[in-house]
Amino acid sequence: MKFVKGNAMVGQSGGPTSAINATLAGVYKAARDSEYIETMYGMVNGIEGLLNGNIVDMGINIKTDADIDLLAATPSAYLGSCRYKLPKEKDDAAAFEAAYKKIFEIFAQYNIKYFFYIGGNDSMDTAYKVSQYAEKIGYEINVMGVPKTIDNDLAVTDHTPGFGSAAKYIATATREVSRDASVYPAKCVTIMEIMGRNAGWLTAATALARGENCDAPDLIYVPELMFDVDKFLADVKAISEKKDCVIVAVSEGAKINKDTYVCEALSSGETDAFGHKHLSGTARVLADIVGDKLGLKTRQIEFGLLQRCAAHSASGTDIAESRQIGAAAVEKAVNGTTGEMVYYKRESNKPYKMTIGSIDIGQTANVERVIPREWINAEGNNVTQEAIDYMLPLIQGEAPIFMENGLPKHITLK
Repeated sequence: MKFVKGNAMVGQSGGPTSAINATLAGVYKAARDSEYIETMYGMVNGIEGLLNGNIVDMGINIKTDADIDLLAATPSAYLGSCRYKLPKEKDDAAAFEAAYKKIFEIFAQYNIKYFFYIGGNDSMDTAYKVSQYAEKIGYEINVMGVPKTIDNDLAVTDHTPGFGSAAKYIATATREVSRDASVYPAKCVTIMEIMGRNAGWLTAATALARGENCDAPDLIYVPELMFDVDKFLADVKAISEKKDCVIVAVSEGAKINKDTYVCEALSSGETDAFGHKHLSGTARVLADIVGDKLGLKTRQIEFGLLQRCAAHSASGTDIAESRQIGAAAVEKAVNGTTGEMVYYKRESNKPYKMTIGSIDIGQTANVERVIPREWINAEGNNVTQEAIDYMLPLIQGEAPIFMENGLPKHITLK
């Protein structure tokens, strides 16, 4: 095994989470403590920032273990993010060659021998392309993909860093919404819109709110199944005949057919760099339909960005594991691993036990992991106990919060 000394580069990409900085903290600390990594550089705004020469020495602002702990407790992306899509050779050979040539010229300039990219599906695709190009030109560098996404939709890994904290916030908010909705003695339908384009893991997490004093949500609709408006109305009507307060959880990505989102009537139609439609308004559309067709009072709640940045409600398990997986990526890289993504493997559910492995990034890039059909009930309006048992260990424990003047204290890039 060949051990290589040199510098490392790390970046963050895609949507921020409450745990992505914990992963960065794990990467940075392991790199700082490694005898094979001399300086850890950060790409400001991901691969796009790298191409623009926006690079920082991580050690300038993060000097102590206390700084690292504060970083791990800070939401959003410390290094900033991007949704930049590297050109494909088959689409534009000249642009492809120019982009990758520039990336590797920068790597050579900074003596980069280790590259860590923290992100979701599209970010793993970027890491995979960088690894493939390095092999093509014979540049000595170990490339590691490090997963993150609240959507929990990356292939291979049991779950993704960031999901547990988002699930904990969603379950907490669902329980609190249920309390508020039960105040008045009038019939009312509350529709909660949860993030999730094609995978309904976050919407399913609302089921974790149920307990001794909470039976919400009454209905859960995930995007793995087509959304039937008539069936939805029948479901709501049936529940409303039994109780005054009906709580519904629905994914923003609910579709009435394979090409049409429920919210399309209110969508701008705009897409991001990867061709993903901007979604919003699903709960509003459904609330209007319920009011019009059933004559019931309705209200709609979009959980929005708080799902991914509510660090005050982060899962202790999620933050601890996120630091561990970041450190594992560095450990594997300095031991010669390249072109792989680190991932979680669940050894047991009760008691919960997890280990970390790695796999060829090519087997994970752009592959979505959705909720198994058997974890959705036969009627398509709820999730099973098996799904709840899978998610429950991931929201356990409270993450450290550093306070200043009564508010959470964060570290920011200066």
